[in-house]
Amino acid sequence: MQEQYRPEDIESHVQNHWQENKTFQVTEDPTKEKYYCLSMLPYPSGRLHMGHVRNYTIGDVISRYQRMQGKNVLQPIGWDAFGLPAEGAAVKNNTAPAPWTYENIAYMKNQLKLLGFGYDWSRELATCDPDYYRWEQWFFTKLYEKGLVYKKTSAVNWCPNDQTVLANEQVIDGCCWRCDTPIERKEIPQWFIKITAYADQLLDDLDTLESWPEQVKTMQRNWIGRSEGVEIKFAVDGSDDSLSVYTTRPDTFMGVTYVAIAAGHPLAARAAQSNPSLNAFIDECRNTKVAEAEMATMEKKGVATGFYVIHPLTGEKLAVWIANFVLMDYGTGAVMAVPGHDERDWEFATKYNLPIKPVILTAEGTEPDLSQQASTEKGVLFNSGEFDGLDFDAGFNAIADKLVSMNVGERKINYRLRDWGVSRQRYWGAPIPMMTLEDGTVVPTPDDQLPVILPEDVTMNGITSPIKADPEWAKATYNGQPALRETDTFDTFMESSWYYARYTCPQYDKGMLDPAAANYWLPVDQYVGGIEHAIMHLMYFRFFHKLLRDAGLVTSDEPAKRLLCQGMVLADAFYYTSGTGERIWIAPSEVTVERDDKQRIIKAFDKEGRELVYSGMAKMSKSKNNGIDPQDIVEKYGADTVRLFMMFASPAEMTLEWQESGVEGANRFLKRLWRLAYDHLSKGAVSELNVTALNDEQKALRRDLHKTIAKVNDDIGRRQIFNTAIAAVMELMNKLTRAPQESEQDRALMQEALLAVVRLLYPFTPHICFTLWQSLGGQGDIDSSPWPVADEAAMVEDEKLVVVQVNGKVRSKITVAADITEEQVKAIAMADPQIAKYLDGVTIRKVIYVPGKLLNLVVG
Repeated sequence: MQEQYRPEDIESHVQNHWQENKTFQVTEDPTKEKYYCLSMLPYPSGRLHMGHVRNYTIGDVISRYQRMQGKNVLQPIGWDAFGLPAEGAAVKNNTAPAPWTYENIAYMKNQLKLLGFGYDWSRELATCDPDYYRWEQWFFTKLYEKGLVYKKTSAVNWCPNDQTVLANEQVIDGCCWRCDTPIERKEIPQWFIKITAYADQLLDDLDTLESWPEQVKTMQRNWIGRSEGVEIKFAVDGSDDSLSVYTTRPDTFMGVTYVAIAAGHPLAARAAQSNPSLNAFIDECRNTKVAEAEMATMEKKGVATGFYVIHPLTGEKLAVWIANFVLMDYGTGAVMAVPGHDERDWEFATKYNLPIKPVILTAEGTEPDLSQQASTEKGVLFNSGEFDGLDFDAGFNAIADKLVSMNVGERKINYRLRDWGVSRQRYWGAPIPMMTLEDGTVVPTPDDQLPVILPEDVTMNGITSPIKADPEWAKATYNGQPALRETDTFDTFMESSWYYARYTCPQYDKGMLDPAAANYWLPVDQYVGGIEHAIMHLMYFRFFHKLLRDAGLVTSDEPAKRLLCQGMVLADAFYYTSGTGERIWIAPSEVTVERDDKQRIIKAFDKEGRELVYSGMAKMSKSKNNGIDPQDIVEKYGADTVRLFMMFASPAEMTLEWQESGVEGANRFLKRLWRLAYDHLSKGAVSELNVTALNDEQKALRRDLHKTIAKVNDDIGRRQIFNTAIAAVMELMNKLTRAPQESEQDRALMQEALLAVVRLLYPFTPHICFTLWQSLGGQGDIDSSPWPVADEAAMVEDEKLVVVQVNGKVRSKITVAADITEEQVKAIAMADPQIAKYLDGVTIRKVIYVPGKLLNLVVG
């Protein structure tokens, strides 16, 4: 064993050993308990960032720990390889997305290996591989045959200058990302999967996910948005037509004073036929942003249609308005407006001087003051005719029943969730496997024509998708008839919704999944990824699993038992303001800082000596140029140091503040561990430990050792609080460093402790622990060694330190036998000179004893 810890000497050696011995390659083994640990697959952007490192270190710690528990552990990795960034990079670098993507995969794969992650590389997959997406295409055709896929016209972002559809990510401040032209909303045909058919299952099964964060489950419940209400038909005055609205507040129905419809509603189109001002307003609404946050805060605008509807209970005529806050994609595209009891309706009514009628009393039983705002609380009905005096529940049911009995209402359950639009008009994605025949019939691509392969040798002009620009690519045949392929591609969430299942059988070529392998490994035991995916990826992930189940490919109801959402990685951010007022962000590695006595940054300068503004800690990002390259840190300190810092600096779910001083501290700790092992081994062979012959000091040290084993086991396995596990080992190390090494028993105890410590740290710092395990004479490779087991007998304390108080003030501390009685503790305490002087001439009125911890004598 070399004297100095040099990670550059040991890490590549250990990594080569893992590769040559296929250490982490696994197969199904019914004789062993399986454990499937999965981190969300990375997008091959070109370089790993610290968010990746944190995510994958967490997964690797859990995987290595579970392997030491004797489980058959699967930890795979792959690449979420399709997507918009590749197209932008291809245009910028005058290449095609495919070679750019494959080069990035090769580079990032090497980075992952340098960090020592224990992946089963034999299962590596890339979602842009036709062998992968062919089964996604096949599955889509089966969903179409089951009626779970359909095509309809839907609004998209359209650039009139480039004559192309833009993804939401390509719209910046309402303009095209390339030419800065204001975008328009355009209706085009798009493919959808009926996720709404699974809304109840997705909602109800959240209750079975006991080991998912409550925050994620709450976000999904809100996104699904199940509501119970009534769909009500209003007759259109002077017409045989009717207009339907859905409401969850039928108790307020007698307070409806107008009806608002979306610009895309058929009634709006009728009203605009001979009204230029209405047409102009409808065009304006087409370009309205539809994000909910923006809808809530934007100015409410509307135009009267000239149409009226009849209130079914009062016979009153209500004006119909087109309003920019009503969307065709939500509900019926029309809402009944109750401005007395809805803030949005009140704002609109106030602006356009529409009637406001209160129908719900305040909690105090008085009529609400609606001069400044709506009254949105539920309460007792008034101003509501026969329904006066009813509370919310009674009013809801009475009015609903009345409407149903009149055949103008129907109780309904609605969802906020909308069907999943999977069409994308960009190129770099899996082609949607549908065809259109000459007579307009749309059919799924036959199995024998799958996969529909995306051509990779293309020229990107940044405007038109190459497969849309090449009419020859779309030509196909169907049962001998000419047909045209769909030139839209799948949303990349499609690929990331089922990759976890394909990892169980990535080379299987007889179907989408090998049921035997899939049902051995699934569900995933531990999933690791950011909470920002809570209502997109994680919803589709759960939905796809239920689709796979219903297709007979898997037997479980949910894809993952346990979810851990890691926090963001933050770093210092610095900038200066240019002559044009632009903020120029400077990388932290190029900044010199001055700190005060509390280590707070007070001044910062770049390499040119320019003083910078320190804007505090911010999420590592390209926009703030404050990302830290993991490879630079690995080259400087070693992979184990980076991994240890990542796990020690913060609880996994919390944000982590990147501080190089903390990295240096982690490195010093590993050097101290290496030095302790080196000094121990340099003294020669060690005899066997005789636990029955330990003195009190040795017993205390061994007790600390086994308490640490028990704590680390609980922290990693049950609590998943990794920083406290590391802190416990560090505390033990401090005691080991100070422990005497004079006798054979001292050295034998140190041997037991070091063999335990390297196994406790192995999930975090596998390279140094692999090497030290060999040097210390551990049996076999540490990769296959069992997790240390805490000796219950060693943890039993012979003595206890009892704090003695008089009238609640600490006056002394006494050491007593662990099994001592209260009376014996009291006698020893009263004999203690430090206590006796407070008892002279007073009466003990009460004794409070907490066994083995505290004795309080109350005197007076």
